[in-house]
Amino acid sequence: MQKRISTHNDQDLVVFIIGMRINKWWNVKNWWPVFMAMRPMLQELYADKSTGFLSQDTTLGGRTIVLTQYWESIDQLLDYAHGKTHKEAWINFYKKSAKSEAVGIFHETYEVKAGAYESVYSRMNKPRGILKAREAQALTDDSTAKSRLTHP
Repeated sequence: MQKRISTHNDQDLVVFIIGMRINKWWNVKNWWPVFMAMRPMLQELYADKSTGFLSQDTTLGGRTIVLTQYWESIDQLLDYAHGKTHKEAWINFYKKSAKSEAVGIFHETYEVKAGAYESVYSRMNKPRGILKAREAQALTDDSTAKSRLTHP
């Protein structure tokens, strides 16, 4: 990977952060199904580019697992959220896990307009974040965050 790269920021972007926190680690039967529910959704999203899903990164920290996802639009994210696979996972959560309080779930959604985001990656072994979702561009040594933020 080049020394310093960024991404083009000339397109709108949706950042969707979703995660779970294991509150009662010993209650595996109630948090494990929530943990396992994400895999089929990610497989489906990576297999079908028409969903508007661009990429995602997973972060593990203690009892918390966070997925940061990048989408083309809010409408496409909401369409997926109301689709069969996600709806089944949501129903199963409420039937099997919610009452036990063994696991908590959360999500946040941000709609980011073109020019209102920037990124820089230096000496990364693999692409991550927006770089997995958007085309890379080389940076000059004098490139700054302020110069990369171009509000149209």
